[in-house]
Amino acid sequence: MKRQVWIMICLLGSISLAAQPDRWQQRVKYVMDIDMNVSTNRFTGKQSLEYTNNSPDTLTRVFYHLYFNAFQPNSMMDTRSRRQGGLQVGRGQDWDQRVKDRIAHLKPEEIGYQKILSLKMNGRPQNFNMDETILEVKLDKPIAPRSKVTFDMEFEAQVPLQIRRSGRDNPTTKVRYSMSQWYPKICEYDYEGWHPTPYVAREFYGVWGDFQVNITIDKTYILGGTGYLQNANQIGYGYEAPGAKVNRPAGDKLTWKFIAPNVHDFMWAADPGFIHVSRKMKDSLTMHVLYKPTNATAAQWEGLLDMAQKALPFIEKTFGAYPYKQFSFVHGGDGGMEYPMATLLIGPGAALHEWMHNWYYGMLGTNESLYPWMDEGFTQYAEDRIQAFLDSDSSFAYRGGYQSYFSLAKSGREEPLTTHADHYNTNAAYGAAVYSKGEVFMEQLGYITGAPVRDKILLEYYKAWRFKHPNASDFMRIAEKVSDMKLDWYKEYWINSTKTIDYSIDSLWEEGGQTKVRIGRIGLMPMPVDLQITFRDGSKEMHYIPLNLMYGQKPDENPGTLRKVYPAWKWTSSTYVVGTGRKLTEFSVIEIDPSQRMADVDRKNNRLELKW
Repeated sequence: MKRQVWIMICLLGSISLAAQPDRWQQRVKYVMDIDMNVSTNRFTGKQSLEYTNNSPDTLTRVFYHLYFNAFQPNSMMDTRSRRQGGLQVGRGQDWDQRVKDRIAHLKPEEIGYQKILSLKMNGRPQNFNMDETILEVKLDKPIAPRSKVTFDMEFEAQVPLQIRRSGRDNPTTKVRYSMSQWYPKICEYDYEGWHPTPYVAREFYGVWGDFQVNITIDKTYILGGTGYLQNANQIGYGYEAPGAKVNRPAGDKLTWKFIAPNVHDFMWAADPGFIHVSRKMKDSLTMHVLYKPTNATAAQWEGLLDMAQKALPFIEKTFGAYPYKQFSFVHGGDGGMEYPMATLLIGPGAALHEWMHNWYYGMLGTNESLYPWMDEGFTQYAEDRIQAFLDSDSSFAYRGGYQSYFSLAKSGREEPLTTHADHYNTNAAYGAAVYSKGEVFMEQLGYITGAPVRDKILLEYYKAWRFKHPNASDFMRIAEKVSDMKLDWYKEYWINSTKTIDYSIDSLWEEGGQTKVRIGRIGLMPMPVDLQITFRDGSKEMHYIPLNLMYGQKPDENPGTLRKVYPAWKWTSSTYVVGTGRKLTEFSVIEIDPSQRMADVDRKNNRLELKW
């Protein structure tokens, strides 16, 4: 009997595990010792990397990112940026304004570089080849499936002038060091293989693991970024425990000791003029702000803590819990850029967007190069939704995103959202597609499934896939399971193509005691349709037509309004007729999608007002 019970427990456990979305993940453990020379803007580093191959594959080589090498004349980043400057988009050039042709003019002491001095695996020297921003290591012995090795590396680097994300001496903020993409970082290996993506334009992908980073720097410098400071009472600068006496060691330098569990990158910034303020948001979370009052007031910077305190309960209820013990808003360079537990900001205005990246970039960790819209678009949606909450604004929060998408769709420059982040032909098309069309994807999903169902999808996506690198199909399967609809068609049309939505009110007439309304589909992307009829007495009717590809229908979102549900509209048909028992002379307004959540590129033919 006991044996039967044990077998049953094992079977139930297997079924439970099989029911959970899962994907093996490689695992890393970095230990780095960094010695920064603030006079030369160079640093030396020792890195020990424990690498666990959880894949079923035998690895004969590994790859590292060497991001700083992009900041050299004639690099791939430089070449592409100058190419974009030669493209005319609207009335201007397609520059990334932060880069333009600045890399081409860097002097030897201003460039960035990372040089690998030695590399060993389990104590044995390894052969390696550097191809600009990618280091290829051909291993003397393969790494077997589900085994662990240790790489020991010595390297040196020079911090470039601030160009893109990383760098020093930003001319606007006057921040000394913005240290992102600053260390040799092993590339991700996943179910699709290695991802040695050269640093050409944008977006990142990394392996989750634990970081121990010791940074030795001039003792007048104040640091902020990823991780938990382990020697706060030696450092001070506002990090020390309340009432503690700061005991800094003798000498010109201080060593800042950080740990960061379960993250896929590590960022820090440093400046002797940083002002550091912090607040305990709850027992498990402290938030920090480090800034220089160069391009915004102290009140604006420190007001971020008030914003965060008000927003956090709403964020966690809507998008999922924040799992780390700290988050830092850090003044740096280059607009705003997200990193685990921290963000670099050129000013406080972008803080909410970059903070929300810690959900879609930081915890879900989709491959941003392949699915940038799942990072930027979902984050943009979250930002606008939270901002509306903070402002107590009940109007349509996503209007800007929709308008940006409409402009893109009509520009002739649109490319499918399946385009690799670095391979968009224009920066303008990338921005409007990834941020705006990605945001519209999420709000329009609420139109298809119903907003409350979409909100359940968001939370279930977070619960099922955080720390697992989900892709677009993973998200859609969660959406299908929660909504009990088929939604693959939505991904195929909205993500994989540039087909547009355009419905119109075609005609209306009386026949057999009913008033008929014919709806026409002009665009090539089919959708379910909400048609609202408002009568002269102020009453309303909602006529809902599901799409046949959905194999389901959304719940009634407005229980107070009479709703009639029709048989599904076959996507091959260009027209559909609905009817009501009310006379035509009683009609006041007929409108397709009164919520305006459906991204119809020509709304002029969506509404018909009858003036009798």
